[in-house]
Amino acid sequence: MSTGNEAPATWLSQDAYDRLQAELDEHIANRPAIAAEINARREEGDLRENGGYHAAREEQGKAEGRIRYLQELLRTAKVGEAPSADAVSPGMVVTIYFDDDTNDTETFLLGSREIAATTDLTVYSPESALGKAILGGRAGQTCTYTAPSGADIKVTVVSFEPFSG
Repeated sequence: MSTGNEAPATWLSQDAYDRLQAELDEHIANRPAIAAEINARREEGDLRENGGYHAAREEQGKAEGRIRYLQELLRTAKVGEAPSADAVSPGMVVTIYFDDDTNDTETFLLGSREIAATTDLTVYSPESALGKAILGGRAGQTCTYTAPSGADIKVTVVSFEPFSG
């Protein structure tokens, strides 16, 4: 039974998947070094005034958060080319134009911010205001969304195609 809360699939090229897996492996391999740093700082004395200890603990927290994020992303990611679709969906390279000015175009990737390291394209999340507005759109379709500044912005989908990484 579908609850409607499933996140859209994150499509990653094999290269992007491999790079993220290597980053995850590096973070996991670095766990003992961070733990050793925390222990070394703890032995320096009073923890209330031990900046090195607190910095090491903060670093550990950031690393563990990144590990959990990468594990979940890689566990649920689909590797390969996103299936072709007849509407804008995550994993697509989308070209739009603003208002009614066909010369004011922008081409970007609609997808996870994690994939930004694999492309020179700007990446917009499907959960962003623009992403939500164009999701499911077709070439020639005009959508309006409210920017974070509060302004209503009109865009028209020019084209879209699966991202090849």
